[in-house]
Amino acid sequence: MTHKAGFVNIIGNPNVGKSTLMNAFVGERLSIITSKAQTTRHRILGIVNGDDFQVVLSDTPGIIKPAYEMQESMMQFVKSAFEDADVLIYMVEIGEKELKDEAFFNRIIHSKIPVLLLLNKIDKSSQEELEAQVQLWQTQVPNAEIYPISALNNFQVTEVFYRILELLPECPPYYPKDALTDKPERFFVNEIIREKILLNYDKEIPYAVEVETEEFLEDDNIIRIRAVIMVERDTQKGIIIGHKGAALKKVGMEARATMEQFFGKQIHIELFVKVNKDWRRNIRQLKRFGYQ
Repeated sequence: MTHKAGFVNIIGNPNVGKSTLMNAFVGERLSIITSKAQTTRHRILGIVNGDDFQVVLSDTPGIIKPAYEMQESMMQFVKSAFEDADVLIYMVEIGEKELKDEAFFNRIIHSKIPVLLLLNKIDKSSQEELEAQVQLWQTQVPNAEIYPISALNNFQVTEVFYRILELLPECPPYYPKDALTDKPERFFVNEIIREKILLNYDKEIPYAVEVETEEFLEDDNIIRIRAVIMVERDTQKGIIIGHKGAALKKVGMEARATMEQFFGKQIHIELFVKVNKDWRRNIRQLKRFGYQ
């Protein structure tokens, strides 16, 4: 029996549903999902295994014009997604007309590998609008196969997955067959805490935050976690903690509930807040947090 394997990399503008799609394919919440832009900061692999295939999916940050060093690093993750892809998924949403970076767009339309253009959130459109959008993208990206989908409602997601399997090359698996992702447990602790911050705080606060898990101790029944929330200024530290620590306590409670579901064990979590001045612009700090 032949075996297929390959890298399927998902790119697109912020908030088009890339993380929702990957989670739908993998069947796990590997990428955090919120309504805010720039939720995904890293390139996250999700691995789907079958007897005769291994699909290595890659969720990438939304394409933006970088304003500081951390965003430059995020766009490097997107660039790397072009270099090892066997299938490229270009994801757009209803009403969208262009990619925010012309250089990336040129790489898509001149791609030598198969491109699947997924027109997402079609549940929010009329039939007339959908037909017009399909026509637009057929003109814009003539080398792509177009699939209207709703990642959130799982509409046409299975059909797209079967098409991916058809396009993958014959190849042995890249990862062990029981692997779900390339990231360690601490990465998902950090991401879950960051997700709760994105959901609970407004304006600049979520974007000035990085999370670092200093301790992850696991035994048969419980995981004990100590994590530090980094902010850039003292005023942000006060906002994260909140009046009498109420805001930080809420983040901890919500994170613990999600982690218990994710890890399938009881969680004990301690959260601390530290000021790490201008870490988003500090190359040394960005390397420490895995951005470079």
